[in-house]
Amino acid sequence: DARVRGWFLLDSYLPTFFLTGAYLLSIWLGNKFMRNRPPFSLRAHLIVYNLGITLLSFYMLIELILATWEGGYNLQCQNLHSAGEADIRVAKVLWWYYFSKVIEFMDTIFFVLRKKSSQITFLHVYHHATMFNIWWCVLNWIPCGQSFFGPTLNSFIHVLMYSYYGLSVIPSMRKYLWWKKYLTQAQLIQFLLTIVHTLSAAVKPCGFPFGCLMFQSSYMATLVILFINFYIKTYRKAPTRTAIKETPVTTEIKNGFHKDYFGAANGFQNNKKAQ
Repeated sequence: DARVRGWFLLDSYLPTFFLTGAYLLSIWLGNKFMRNRPPFSLRAHLIVYNLGITLLSFYMLIELILATWEGGYNLQCQNLHSAGEADIRVAKVLWWYYFSKVIEFMDTIFFVLRKKSSQITFLHVYHHATMFNIWWCVLNWIPCGQSFFGPTLNSFIHVLMYSYYGLSVIPSMRKYLWWKKYLTQAQLIQFLLTIVHTLSAAVKPCGFPFGCLMFQSSYMATLVILFINFYIKTYRKAPTRTAIKETPVTTEIKNGFHKDYFGAANGFQNNKKAQ
């Protein structure tokens, strides 16, 4: 798109490619470096970082709402050229959205330095690495119009998410942070709404490239699948001890007695079972 020529990082794909490679390499090398070292606390760094991302997300949310309102954007389908200066305003915000994705690589770097390896899942790395690259393509070919919706929702979610992360670093605040589960639910709703919004432009076209709509819907579908898998693994309730104790025993019977009878018959119970 001629309107974004000369914008920082957009004229060539190489910077985006190499930054993504550096991100992936830093995870591997960082984990090796930290293997025999104690984790860093980084509390002050995390508070400043999360506050910064929260404020940037809030700016993008407000600016996208104002820019699309000014341009009279059609929620069902919006093309790339009809809103004039408002399209340029939207594109400028979406450039910040693209750039925020390289800043958010620091999420993973902080996990590495704090030795939170369990947090560095396939979903986490896949999401961070692909978003930065996809948004380089978006800014070069479809930097406004229908592209506004996902970043608007995502900016709202990130205001909630990064404020949560920032508060969770402060020990005295942790007891008040009961809403982590609902953040994941909100992310899933965000992806589903984005898919519906994207496909609405395919059902009733307005000139927005059809191939881009299909790609975005397919990519969002992968996130829905991965986030549902994460949600089930993270929040599925494990059986309680009471439920386990009440589970009917179906083990071996000898001479009409359950085998555990022989362990207790002489006035003692096997220690492992008693515990």
